[in-house]
Amino acid sequence: MSVLKSRPVLRWLVPVTAAATVIGGGAALGTFAAQAEPSLPPRTAAELLVDLQTSRLEGLSGTVVQRADLGLPPLAGLAGGELGSLLTGTHTLRVWHSGPDRQRIALLDTLGEKDIIRNGRDVWTWDSRTNTATHRTLPIEGGEPAAPELPATPQQAADQALAAIDPSTEVSVGRSATVAGRDAYELVLAPRDAASLVHQVRIAIDARAHVPLRFEVFADGSDQPAFEMAFTQVDYARPAADQFTFNPPPGVKITEESVERPAGAHRAERPAGERPQVRTVGEGWTTVVVARLGGAATGGAGKPAEAPPAEVAGVLDALPKVSGDWGSGRLLTGKLFSALLTDDGRLLAGAVTPERLYEVAKG
Repeated sequence: MSVLKSRPVLRWLVPVTAAATVIGGGAALGTFAAQAEPSLPPRTAAELLVDLQTSRLEGLSGTVVQRADLGLPPLAGLAGGELGSLLTGTHTLRVWHSGPDRQRIALLDTLGEKDIIRNGRDVWTWDSRTNTATHRTLPIEGGEPAAPELPATPQQAADQALAAIDPSTEVSVGRSATVAGRDAYELVLAPRDAASLVHQVRIAIDARAHVPLRFEVFADGSDQPAFEMAFTQVDYARPAADQFTFNPPPGVKITEESVERPAGAHRAERPAGERPQVRTVGEGWTTVVVARLGGAATGGAGKPAEAPPAEVAGVLDALPKVSGDWGSGRLLTGKLFSALLTDDGRLLAGAVTPERLYEVAKG
C-alpha cells in the first residue's frame, strides 16, 4: 500500500512534528554548497531503486543538517518562540546506528542537547537544558518502537518517499553529486499532477554504500529546496557499544515510564463523539486530509465549542479570509502545503494548491 494512502504526503513534506522534538541549531548553510559533479558509471532509475532496496548497512554514525524554508507568513504566535524557529532555519543532529535495536539521535542546540537512545529493550530520552531523563523498557515481544513522524536522517526520509511511488510519480536520474565527501547518484521523484505544490524530491545515494546521503524537496517554481536534510559527515563503521549506554549526569531527574502508559497518556482523552473525524480525499501527491473539528458556534456532536487559546485566536485572526461556493474560512499557505480552516469547523490540508482545497471543501 502506498504510504500516501495511510500517511498523507503532508506528514513527511512538512516538518511540523519536528516542533515537538527538534531543537534549533547553528550549522552553517555552506555545508549544503554544491561541489563539482563526480564522474560515475551510468545507472538507470530502476538500478538505483534496486541499490536502495538491497543495501545492507551494519553501522553508521555522522552529522545531519536539516534546513527548512517553507515560506510561512510572519503570523502572530508563529513568528517568535521555539515553534517559529523550527519551521525555518537550520538545525543539526548527530546520529549513530548499530543494527535494528541500537540507535541514538542527539538533537543539538547552542544552549543544550536532547538525546534519544535505544539500547536493546532500553529507551532513554534526555534533555540537557532541564537535566531530566525518561526511561522505558520495551516488552520482549512487539518491542519495536513506533517510527518517528519526522525522519531524522536522509535514509528515513527516502524510505517514506520511495514507499509513496505509484503511477502518479515520475522517476528519473538526476546529476551526480558529492555529499559529505562521498560520490553519489541522484534519484529524482516528481508528481505528474499539476495540483501538487511539490516540484521534485531529490535523493542523493552513495555510489558505493547505496545509502541516502541527502534528501531535498523543491516547491513548484523554485530552484532552491524548501526542505532538505543531508549528511555533512558520515562514517560506515559500526559505532562503539558505549555510544548506546546512557550514563545519567549528576543531579538528573529520572522518570520511569510504563510501556502500557506511553507518553501523553496522562492527558484526559475526549469522548469518542468529541474526537475530530479525520479522512483523506484523493491519492498520490494531491491527497487532502480533512478533519472535522466543530464549528465556531458548536463543537463536536452539536456541543458548544470552547474558545481557542488567545495565541491560537491571534494566529487565526491574522490569516486571510477566503470564501466561495464551498463556504468561507481562513487560509494558510506555504511553499509546500496549503491549509484551510472553514467557518463550519473543517480543517483541510495537503501539499496542494488552495484551489484543490476549495474543490474538496465543496465536495
